[in-house]
Amino acid sequence: MTLQQIIQRYRQNSGLSYEAIARQLDVSRSTVCRWASGEIRTVQSETKQRLSALTAELKAAKSYEEARKVFLSQQELMSHISTAATLASIRHSIDTRDEFYDGEEKFWNNFNPELEEYNQAWTAAMLKSPFRADFEKEYGDLMFVNAEIALKTFSPAIIPELQQENDLTQEYEKLLASAQIPFEGKVYTLSQLSPFKTCADDEKRLAAWKAEGQWYKDNQAKFDELYDKLVKLRDAMGKKLGYEGYTTLGYYRMGRNCYTKDDVEKFREAVVKYLVPVADKVYREQARRLGKQYPMSFADNALEFRSGNPRPAGTPDDILAQGMKFYSELSPETKEFFETMLRDELLDVLSTEGKQAGGYCTSIMDYQVPFIFANFNGTQHDVEVVTHEAGHAFEAWTNRKRIPIDYIWPSMEACEVHSMSMEFFAEPWADGFFGPDAKKFLYSHLSGALTFIPYGTMVDHFQHIVYEKPEMTPAERHAVWKKLLGVYMPWMKLDGEIPFYSEGMGWQRQHHIYSSPFYYIDCLAQTVALEFWAMIRKDVGNAWQHYMAYTVQGGSRTFTDLLKNAGLESPFDEACLRGVCAEAEKALADFDLTGIE
Repeated sequence: MTLQQIIQRYRQNSGLSYEAIARQLDVSRSTVCRWASGEIRTVQSETKQRLSALTAELKAAKSYEEARKVFLSQQELMSHISTAATLASIRHSIDTRDEFYDGEEKFWNNFNPELEEYNQAWTAAMLKSPFRADFEKEYGDLMFVNAEIALKTFSPAIIPELQQENDLTQEYEKLLASAQIPFEGKVYTLSQLSPFKTCADDEKRLAAWKAEGQWYKDNQAKFDELYDKLVKLRDAMGKKLGYEGYTTLGYYRMGRNCYTKDDVEKFREAVVKYLVPVADKVYREQARRLGKQYPMSFADNALEFRSGNPRPAGTPDDILAQGMKFYSELSPETKEFFETMLRDELLDVLSTEGKQAGGYCTSIMDYQVPFIFANFNGTQHDVEVVTHEAGHAFEAWTNRKRIPIDYIWPSMEACEVHSMSMEFFAEPWADGFFGPDAKKFLYSHLSGALTFIPYGTMVDHFQHIVYEKPEMTPAERHAVWKKLLGVYMPWMKLDGEIPFYSEGMGWQRQHHIYSSPFYYIDCLAQTVALEFWAMIRKDVGNAWQHYMAYTVQGGSRTFTDLLKNAGLESPFDEACLRGVCAEAEKALADFDLTGIE
């Protein structure tokens, strides 16, 4: 039975008017009339038609006033589209088993690449507009810089590949979410198992690592298959667009508009020169505290203190309440922001069955609010969600009314400055978050920031190698990761004791490698966050002024310009990394751990 027949029969049987049926279905009367007459137009076609019409109107505009009106209509349309897609994605990530939202996610996975052709036509019209100078005067020139980059990322010829890429990344996330790991007579998801991987009992901790590693190992063939398909698919897309492979396309897709591959390579060299030796000292000291031989296994590296890693004090509700206290006392702006987040239930933080692993922050455009997704598991990560992800959310909240809407968020590496730096601003409230473990946390947080940079740099280096040699076999990729571990993380013992991890396969648990290639250059952001840490130590009020100067710009400037305008050093300047390393190393050496085992 067709929809037309269903509507007609329901009207006959119910005696209701089209208007009454529309009220019941929460749609317009005209929509019901179209259904009843057989005139069924899909959302896809209507959206495409609307965007095409706006593009034509922009081209036909006779004045800047006309062009600006069309531009604002396009922004409203894109906000609606983004909101619909984001709500579906949020619901799907909360429960990947939900068949309805699984279908919704698949719809957007297929529709977004199709829509991109129409977005590109609009972008081309904007770039050719005779009123470009007027737009730049009102909204800045970055929208056009980014538009020129965007045009380099797409052709209708790659729509099938983009759709397949979306499907493969969704399959990867569902695979992670499906994990059911037997451990000590119970079954856990990946997030739920995490606390056992840092427990103080050596045997239990090692057993947890082995259990997780075995689950990954049991699914090894699928992880390899998915990534192999993604690499070859992305390589094909790059070549279809006229590039040597994916790397250039990957940089364009990440919107990198102020630094090059050469700049990244120089940063890598500085990390190996300055950061790796400092991180190595951290882990040598850790081995001494634990009574372990250096280098340590993955399981022993995960335990910072013999008495156990810092744990949050209280329940998830207690953590959120302390978050409210922190943001209320930090500034009037953050107080209003977090009150809204809690009042409007814009956080989903509990770890539940079927929930997507990891965490993220996104924007629901039409409602001008951010949303935080996380998996609380009783570790210090729970607190870092309230500070890290809320750092992202605060930036989006601050810039929620920006036009164009692309200016709400800056580039990826710029985004991570907000989140990583907010973690350091929260340190004076550590007693409320961690209680008796506050001192442990403060040491762990600083050392973790330093040791993360080599890891993040290694992830980026790994991806450069992979996409330069897409023909590599899965075994060869694992060998590359294992080799890089020796360069960037020499404190890791690769003895084969723990399945998966000790075999050079641990990169497969890093979501971004699958879903957002080249995202993991946020080690640049961590370097800037350490700048803020150094400022906070001297004058927290001055540091906050610099933070707000950085934040209020949104995405209206490039990463390096955002830093410059806020009085911050660029991480591409070797002196920046050298300076924060020296200060942090001294702080760790002077840190009083008296009474802490």
